[in-house]
Amino acid sequence: MRIVIITQNEPFYLIDSLNYLIDILPKHSQIVGCVVNDVSPFGKKETFFEKAKKTLHVFGFAFFMHYGFKFVKNKFDKSKNIKRFLSVNSISEISLDKHINHQDSIEKIKSFKPDLLISILGNQIFKNQIINLAPKGCLNLHTALLPKYRGLMPTFWVLKNNEKFTGVSVFQVDEGIDSGPIVVQEKVEIGNRSQEELIVHTKKIGMEAIAKAVDLIYKDKVVLINNDASQKTYYSFPTRSDVKEFLTNGKRFY
Repeated sequence: MRIVIITQNEPFYLIDSLNYLIDILPKHSQIVGCVVNDVSPFGKKETFFEKAKKTLHVFGFAFFMHYGFKFVKNKFDKSKNIKRFLSVNSISEISLDKHINHQDSIEKIKSFKPDLLISILGNQIFKNQIINLAPKGCLNLHTALLPKYRGLMPTFWVLKNNEKFTGVSVFQVDEGIDSGPIVVQEKVEIGNRSQEELIVHTKKIGMEAIAKAVDLIYKDKVVLINNDASQKTYYSFPTRSDVKEFLTNGKRFY
């Protein structure tokens, strides 16, 4: 089964996640191409300066320095380079000059003859032509137990809200936000993890859930789980007051 990944050039966790996915992906399936969008961690396109300023303002100096140091370190670490990862694993980079829903982009992706599209850290809303491009559909990974915690930064919000459990959901993409039917869902105990530890852990479980979903789809054994909109909660980017409450509740970023 031929797979095309759609992602963004995220500098912290992406390469470790993709390396793990390559290791555990069922032998009947192969990643043949990867769309790499510009990074937009806050849900919209911003300049590097705007991202840095927003991070400092909302999360504070210590957080800014912690992730700023990691950002610079990873920029000089060849093993964290997405182009190198793709080259080493013989995966073609699919370069798009236009929005993913543009007809030119659709034709480029279609030329790789994918059986399945998988969005990992996807940062664009897909329209029907992309959703229906591959015969086996389009999947997305969300690091929360849908239908709860749709939207941005679920690891922050579950900690802030003192949840005991979170999880991962691999679901079929529709034109909504985190709203499609769920293929695989795994529950995770939060324990005393920091946000960074929870991100790393849920991304690892998420890659395992993707591999499981791929196998189920290949074997035609998918039993969909309802992503019940009546039970949904939705969260956007936190404010400074949200961060203050997060810290007051005894939660740690790292």
